[in-house]
Amino acid sequence: MKLPLAYYGAPILRKKCKRVDKINDELRQLIHDMEETMMSLDGIGIAAPQVHHDLALFLVRVPKETESGEPEEEQTMVFINPKILEHSEEHWFRGEGCLSIPKVYGTVERPLRIKVEATDLNGSQFVHEYSDLEARAIMHENDHINGVLFIDRVQGKERQELDSALRAIKKKYAK
Repeated sequence: MKLPLAYYGAPILRKKCKRVDKINDELRQLIHDMEETMMSLDGIGIAAPQVHHDLALFLVRVPKETESGEPEEEQTMVFINPKILEHSEEHWFRGEGCLSIPKVYGTVERPLRIKVEATDLNGSQFVHEYSDLEARAIMHENDHINGVLFIDRVQGKERQELDSALRAIKKKYAK
């Protein structure tokens, strides 16, 4: 089931989320619904607060290509109670957007590589290294569960130029 999104201005987007205590059928259904919501909106990631749930949980599904340039089967990764353990000294700038801030994009600096510890849907803890767009998507979603939005990382004049679009989103979706 497609879930309603929380849009810029919704208080839940600024909350530090609670840890997930147990993996049960209710959580599995939420994850399934989050994946359906993310895919229906052509997103590459979605965090629980974006669908009005105060949980340290997010999904990432980054498109990849094989060496021959063909699209590879995408796999949705589930991160429960994630923690970024390490990040590279090497950083890169790239434009980012967000399902909760429609049609707004800004350049964000992030580490090129990260190491993450999290729990998967089976309740198994894992540690894995990610790079490039996967690392960026994971950091973007990890920010969500800590009440941080990508626009908080856009700098200088570019950030100021987003203000009118942000006010319009807040006004449009305010309840």
